[in-house]
Amino acid sequence: MLLVGVIAGSASAAPPPTLSQVQATLSKLQTQADQLGQQYDQVQQQLAATNQRLAVIDKEEAAYASEFAGERKLIGEIGVTRYEDGNLNSSMALLASGNPQQILDQSSILLELSANDNAQIGKFLAEARQLNTTQILVQRTKAGIQQLDDTLHAQKESMDKLVSQEQTLLAQLTPAQQAGVVPGGGGSSTPVQYTGPTGTQADTAVAFAYSKIGCPYVYGGTGPCSAGYDCSGLTQAAWAAAGISIPRTSYEQWDSLPHVAMSDLEPGDILVFNGAGHVAIYVGNNELIDAPHTGLDVQLVSLSGWYLSTLDGAVRP
Repeated sequence: MLLVGVIAGSASAAPPPTLSQVQATLSKLQTQADQLGQQYDQVQQQLAATNQRLAVIDKEEAAYASEFAGERKLIGEIGVTRYEDGNLNSSMALLASGNPQQILDQSSILLELSANDNAQIGKFLAEARQLNTTQILVQRTKAGIQQLDDTLHAQKESMDKLVSQEQTLLAQLTPAQQAGVVPGGGGSSTPVQYTGPTGTQADTAVAFAYSKIGCPYVYGGTGPCSAGYDCSGLTQAAWAAAGISIPRTSYEQWDSLPHVAMSDLEPGDILVFNGAGHVAIYVGNNELIDAPHTGLDVQLVSLSGWYLSTLDGAVRP
């Protein structure tokens, strides 16, 4: 019987959990970790896309600001021409503010400058409207980025807690016992030279996976080796090396890629586990290459134990 958390000498201590109870707890924790890990990947993907969008909007804002400034100068010259007495009226004060929202709110003041210049003033107001809209979009996008950053931080804290619980329990199991309840049990992270065929894209994906054996597992990792991989980050990077783009998360890979029967399994196919929360690359001979979880490196593993008991199926890019 496995002893976990027993307080020596305490007559009132609860009976220690059995091996099957510990394994059941670990299995539940692993499922939670897989789900949270893929949610982390999804948010990370959203954050990357939002940052790219912000870069585009920032360029647009700079261009609109330049156009706005040019039009503002022209309208200022009109104001000087119409009011040659040198007194600063409300129109000139409004222009001096340089605030597009304020200018739009008080646009009627500018339209009083001269009926002959309404077309020019209308163009200026259009520039102000475009700049103001873009500035608001920039602010909202930055707020969205902050929210995504906060979400990632919270998810990482949750994953760290799960991993700590898992590692505490795993430390009390033998390697053989671990192999049945978590991915990576019984595998090897010793680098292996790939000597298989190289004629197809699937071969290239498999060769890539072999080259990453020994690289660290990292939440949200998509490589290179120094930055680490998570399970779906490894499968995506392997097929990217073969020139084929596939979705980022295990859920998306399972949902969007063609399914193949296990009887037709070929090297390079992506094996999907644990309710689509985990993926690995099949490399033939009943073996796969996987980025298992925190604390283990990318490794070569047999399709047995946890992998066989939680296998959902396979997909082929």
